[in-house]
This record gives sequence, C-alpha cells and structure tokens, in this order.
Amino acid sequence: MIAAPGGGPAPLEILGPDHAGGRLADVLPSALAVLGVPGSPDPLGLGPALAGVRRIAVLLVDGLGWYQLPTAAPYAPTLAGLAATVARPLIAGFPSTTPTSLVSLGTGVAPGAHGVLGFTVRVPGTDRVLTHTDWAAEPPPLSWQPVTTQLERARAAGVATTVVSRPEFGGSGLTVAANRGGDFRGAAGGDAVAATMLGALAAGPGPTVVSGYHADLDRHGHVSGVDSTPWRVAATEVDALVARLVDGLPPDAALLVTADHGQLDIPAAHRFDLDTDPRLRAGVRLVAGEARVRYLHVEPGAVDDVVAAWSEVLGDAARVRTRDAVVATGWFGPVPEEHLGRIGDVVVTCNDTYAVMASRTERPMASRLVAYHGSDTAAELTVPLLVVRG
Repeated sequence: MIAAPGGGPAPLEILGPDHAGGRLADVLPSALAVLGVPGSPDPLGLGPALAGVRRIAVLLVDGLGWYQLPTAAPYAPTLAGLAATVARPLIAGFPSTTPTSLVSLGTGVAPGAHGVLGFTVRVPGTDRVLTHTDWAAEPPPLSWQPVTTQLERARAAGVATTVVSRPEFGGSGLTVAANRGGDFRGAAGGDAVAATMLGALAAGPGPTVVSGYHADLDRHGHVSGVDSTPWRVAATEVDALVARLVDGLPPDAALLVTADHGQLDIPAAHRFDLDTDPRLRAGVRLVAGEARVRYLHVEPGAVDDVVAAWSEVLGDAARVRTRDAVVATGWFGPVPEEHLGRIGDVVVTCNDTYAVMASRTERPMASRLVAYHGSDTAAELTVPLLVVRG
C-alpha cells in the first residue's frame, strides 16, 4: 500500500476543493512575487525563505505525486533527502491530469477559468473530442485558453523567461496555452533538461525564471505500473536530474520541484468498459475525459436515464453526477459560460482503484495501461513542492 511522507490522508481518501494546503496554481505567482513582479501574490509564503533570490527554476516531473515519494526513495536518494527536509504537499486540482495541471501551473488560476478541463474534452457545438496532448492549431490556443500566463506577466515586468521541454512540444497548443511568454528550448532526457535549464538560468544578470518539464516517470508508470522495474529506473533518472540542478544552482538562484498528479495502479477486476456494455452506451452521444473521470455528453432529455444507468452499473465504484452538481462542488473554480460545454452533461468520478475504459473508441493502448490518474483521491491529487536555494 502506498503511503504519504509524514502521514496525511489515506491514499484513497477523496479530497474536496476546500482541503487545506497550497495549490499547484500558486507556484508561479509565489515565484514571481519573490522576483518582484508587480501584482504577484505569494500564497505559498516563499518570500522569507527565498529573500535575495534573483533566478528561479521550476521543474515539473510528470507523475511524481506526493504519495510516490516514499516508493521512489530507495532509488532516488536526492529526492528522499529533499522530501525529508524541504518538501510540502500541494493540491494539483481536478481533474488530476497532465493538461489541466500544466495550464493551472502556467496560468496561476483554476481550471474553470483557463478552460483546459480534462485530458480530452468536447469542442462545444461539435462532435469533436479534443485531446489536449495532441493539440495543434485548432481550436486556436489563445482563444481556447484566454488567461494571461505567468510567464507573460513575468516577461512584461522585465524578467527573462524560458521554457524547457521535449522538442516535439515546441509550438503545440498545450505549450502555447500553458507557457506562452517563455522562450522555448527543446531538450529530451534528464541530462539535456538539466543542462538546458541551468544554461538558461545563468544566461543573464537580471531576474530570471525557467520552467522545465520531464515526462519519463509518468510514461513508465502508465505502461508498467508504479514501482515496476522501468518505473524504478525512471525514478533514478529523475533523481539524477534533480541532483544536477541542485548542484548547479547559482548562489542567487532557487529550484522548485513539483508535479502534475500522482498515479494509481488499476487492477483488471476493477475495470469497466463502456464500449462493451450497452447499458453504458444508451443515451450517450459522445464520451470524453479519461478512465478515472468520464465526461458523458448525452442525447437530449437523457441526463436522468444516463445517471440512473451508470449509477446502477458502477455502484460504489464511482460517483455519477450532473455537470451542474460537479461544478457546484467548487473543484473547477468559477466556470464561465463559454467553458461549461467542455464538461460532460454527466460526470463520472471513479472511487478507490476503479476505472472506466473505452476499448473501441479511444486509442487501443489507453485500455492496456497499468496506472491511471484523474480522480480526486489523495494519491492522485497531492503533489510535492521541494524548495532548494543555491
């Protein structure tokens, strides 16, 4: 059983939006406050610890949830040491999925405002499902995600801004939505990410913020499972990346390490398949979201029937609610009218270690993964913040 460092909620406990603690969306506003960007709040209270810092590197490790830190510790001594001394938990936000979290980090606002409300969402007024990780030019990123990013704010205040991520992500819709305002530099692999981030951090004499991204831990968790041999190797590589960044920090710099979500292995016996059960297809026009949080867009007048059918089939495995009921929980923050249609008429949020697959309508690999995320359990929602001074 996975466990959180220092206790905390049980891994499968469902958290609400009022759960105490900072938010992933608070990281960049607090970093910019340290750098003196006008109008930047410091909700995480980083100012006293980072007084005098002029350069900040923010590394997001995909899939490195707070509840994965103890699992990684035997293979990641640097992370283990930092977790014991300079770590605190943050709440990533809902759904606990990469596109939503990346844009929450980049904009400093809740998902309802920025509109990237899931891994896949319906484009309102169409039958198109947009996969945010495969998003090119349509819909236009600046209209789909209208909020000014924190890097745009920083650049306008005279801060040098750089984004370091895999080369193929340069110019993608998701990169533009989350990180416009930063000079993009492609880097594949931990060594390249570290070297590129450190180079950008030391490039000039003025205030600097560098945002970096590393994806391999998440990928191996999905494909092979958390604590599998490939996952352990990836954790070792993440540790080397973090150690190199820590060792290379200039004296007036700081490193913030965080993540977008945690992961849970989903047993075969806990998987439903909406494409092979006619009870789950009745009245449903279009399916979006992902395995742990499903967005169901239904035929006119079918909401009550779909809620009843899914509730009967899934039972205690999930909460089946209308869009209005889920929005009312506050998890998305305020949702403007133009973003509401991206959320399903019915939202299915999985409990425990259950998931709802779509074996025929999604990419075949999606139903064959081992670990998933997206729901509102502590293990999926809680991510670390490690704060290190040069």
